[in-house]
Amino acid sequence: MSEFESVITRGATPLAEARRERAVLVGVDRPGLSWPLASSLAELERLVDTAGADVVATTTQKLDAPNPRTFVGSGKAEEIAELARAHAADLVVFDDELTPSQQSNLEKAVGRDVKVIDRTALILDIFALHATSKEGRLQVRLAQNQYLLPRLRGMWAHLASNRMGGGVGSRFGEGESQLEVDRRMVRKRITSIKRELAHLADVRSLQRESRYASGMFKVALAGYTNAGKSSLLNRLTNADVLAYDKLFATLDSTTRKFELPEGREITVSDTVGFIQKLPTTLVEAFKSTLDEITGADLILHVIDASSEEREAQQAAVEDVLGQIGAQGIDRIEVYNKVDLLDEAERQALASRYPDAQIVSAETGQGIDRLIERIAQAASSRDERLEVVIPYGRGDLVSVAHERCHILSEEHGEDGTRIVMLAAPAYAGTFKQFAV
Repeated sequence: MSEFESVITRGATPLAEARRERAVLVGVDRPGLSWPLASSLAELERLVDTAGADVVATTTQKLDAPNPRTFVGSGKAEEIAELARAHAADLVVFDDELTPSQQSNLEKAVGRDVKVIDRTALILDIFALHATSKEGRLQVRLAQNQYLLPRLRGMWAHLASNRMGGGVGSRFGEGESQLEVDRRMVRKRITSIKRELAHLADVRSLQRESRYASGMFKVALAGYTNAGKSSLLNRLTNADVLAYDKLFATLDSTTRKFELPEGREITVSDTVGFIQKLPTTLVEAFKSTLDEITGADLILHVIDASSEEREAQQAAVEDVLGQIGAQGIDRIEVYNKVDLLDEAERQALASRYPDAQIVSAETGQGIDRLIERIAQAASSRDERLEVVIPYGRGDLVSVAHERCHILSEEHGEDGTRIVMLAAPAYAGTFKQFAV
């Protein structure tokens, strides 16, 4: 195995083992931006912090279009180099994706001892840090290799530098020294990872089909990263899913059973959080994980009510849902973290979005109403049946209690008489006993 292969397989270096690096942020204000530049850079700073570095300087430039050679103007490139030297920076992070040639030219301008990365590389780096399951790690490695492939010529000497030493932006290639590693090897690695992912996707598909065959109502949580999806899953299902105040704290989907007040069991799945400018390679790589969303009967779109950019975040999530083909699935907008708002702000939010659910996963506020909405959605396609189940079919009585909504139940001479609301998946099972 080559040095490059061993590094890709090895994964991230724990941040606790390395000092925090020093970063310079660069943003370009262009016409038609969907986010204010200041807000986008504030989010970029949080991403840098999540990756394990400290922002020591920020610089911006207003341009009609990116410079094809260095993204920013030549004068700004020199200013960035001076900032990096003045603040002893280890890396320069651009808020937009750089082309391979732009990155190479910027590295020459800034100096080989300073890494130049873009938002995409930073997000990939964070994903590498937080992926825990085998499938999650493979998905990250696939996206990293796909990102690296067109950059081999411009990046290789930089990646080969022994001075790189790991850290932010290098978790997909720290310490490479074999310059002869070429596109063919990377393509081979991509093919191998895709093969492994296909096998794991088949396993996941069988598990998912088993849940689908059960006819159980499926709810998926979707939302911007750090909107509180994991906290909401914990509140609903009494799960113990990791929930940190960090971007991309969890990447692997988690499914838990939940019993509605009526007695019916449903499943609730947490999924990876979205973000603006989410790399297309990541959306594609995480397709099997995101299938938890596309296969759901109901999506809870979790929105951080306390964020000043909640509408832009909501639009970013809707964009990704469109990319994965989930735009036609019923959904409920859930404004979370309302405990961080004052009473006037909560009332204004409820007035502006009357169909949304206003909740706090932290305090439990509004959770009962949310559960009622989920129950209404779960029973919206139910069929009302009155059946008499023979005493010898106690298994069906159990199914009725676990999967259907029991309206009344009494025991007669011929069996158990039940009036219930049954989902289409179960209605056929019980119709043979209909009165």
